[in-house]
Amino acid sequence: MTQDEWNRQATNLLKAELARAGIGYEELIRRLDDLGVKESYKGIANKINRGAYSFTFFMQCMKALGKNEIRL
Repeated sequence: MTQDEWNRQATNLLKAELARAGIGYEELIRRLDDLGVKESYKGIANKINRGAYSFTFFMQCMKALGKNEIRL
């Protein structure tokens, strides 16, 4: 699998979790802020659409969504 394909999978995974939770970027930003993670709308959109975000960012998003488990 190429790096672009991995990035696409990362994008799809995070977007799917957001959709399952019924959460958009604005709400994700608010929830991340509640965790002490400061992100702008543009920053969030770029990270997620690029799919090249850190695992730390992914864990922060999952915490903001109240997810303790994720299936890959």
